[in-house]
Formats: sequence, C-alpha cells, structure tokens
Amino acid sequence: MSYALLMIEPIEQRRERGLEAGQQVYQRMLDFAAELQARGVLQATQSLAGHGDAKRLQVRNGQRSVVDGPFAETKEMVGGFFLLKDVTEAEALEIAAACPAAEWCTVEIRALGPCFERP
Repeated sequence: MSYALLMIEPIEQRRERGLEAGQQVYQRMLDFAAELQARGVLQATQSLAGHGDAKRLQVRNGQRSVVDGPFAETKEMVGGFFLLKDVTEAEALEIAAACPAAEWCTVEIRALGPCFERP
C-alpha cells in the first residue's frame, strides 16, 4: 500500500529557526530521504515553500474564487511530504517515527485511496 507522510508545521517556525539551523534540519531531512530511497520505499518527497505565496482556489456554482496567502486564520501549514510505496501501515508509522521532522512538527500519516467512501 502507499502512504503520504505530511509534515504539519507551525507557520512561524522557519523564520524563528533562522538560516543556519534551517539548513541543518533540511540536511537531516535530505539524509532521511536518501535512506528511504535506498530501502526502495520512497516514491517522492518535496519540501514546500512557506504559506506567504500560497493561493487557495474554489469554484462554486461556476464562480472561481482565489484567496492569496498568508492566511490569517491558519496556525499551521503543510511544509512538505514523503510519498511511500509498498509499505504496511505499521511500516509507515515506524518511518514517520524515525523522521527527523517529528521532533519539530506533526507528521500526519495518510493512506492513498479513492476520494469516496467504500461501503
């Protein structure tokens, strides 16, 4: 089965951490990704830019609405993801627990699947 690990981090964390510390944690994440790649369970990974330039789009009744970030009501953001392949739920949980980002953010584990409920 495939799972997505979503890195949910406080919005101000990157700014507060500073450049040097940010580069250090980023390198830890790159090293972790390389380990997963070597194990053959990593399908994709990517860090996401901060929410300041993000946009939210909705289409309701044929009308498109776009809201520019940053989003005042938001206290957290998805800072990046790992897409795992051919792992069990237990393995996904173990990988999430070993992820360096679990020390400074929440790692949300989500199974990939259809966008509807199965009966």
